[in-house]
Amino acid sequence: MNIAQSLLDIQAVKLSPTKPFIWASGAESPIYCDNRITLSYPSVREDICNAFVAKVKDLYPNAEAIVGVATGGIAIGALVADRLGLPFAYVRDKPKAHGRENTVEGFLNQDSKVVVIEDLISTGGSSLKAVESLRNYGVEVLGLLAIFTYNFTKADIAFDEAKCSQNTLTSFTELISLIESSPAYSTNDIEYMKAWYQKGI
Repeated sequence: MNIAQSLLDIQAVKLSPTKPFIWASGAESPIYCDNRITLSYPSVREDICNAFVAKVKDLYPNAEAIVGVATGGIAIGALVADRLGLPFAYVRDKPKAHGRENTVEGFLNQDSKVVVIEDLISTGGSSLKAVESLRNYGVEVLGLLAIFTYNFTKADIAFDEAKCSQNTLTSFTELISLIESSPAYSTNDIEYMKAWYQKGI
């Protein structure tokens, strides 16, 4: 099982060195990751679910619930919780505008130990906002697991400052190592992507 290769194969990760993508923040990037696509491919979805289950058992064996980050972490988080036989909830990026105005949807016991599931980590901002919401809700966040990380130092620093562990199934640096032997990308393309990564955002 190679998650990085699977993401490339199904184009959940797209690389475009010559025509960078524009992120919501306005930043230009030669890579775009949309892990929601993985849900449409049963074998890839199964591999990701199995990998998350293994990591929860290995890193957080005392987990009492799984929490997905809306929206990318909801579906895969629910699958992981089901496989582990644990309660599931999800956390919004902001309170719902009507009804009970919840940020955390579902039920979690106070002081319960939870593992957060996310689709990707870029700067870490949205992921750690979810962690903060859960802590304010009254649960203990054991750590956050994601499918993919851009490996930005900014994110590592943010997670360290928030005292939250992070672990991912694959990463930008792993992708670069994978495509260095691919004829689809020139040496210039690869060097450009490496330089973008070193520059950070």
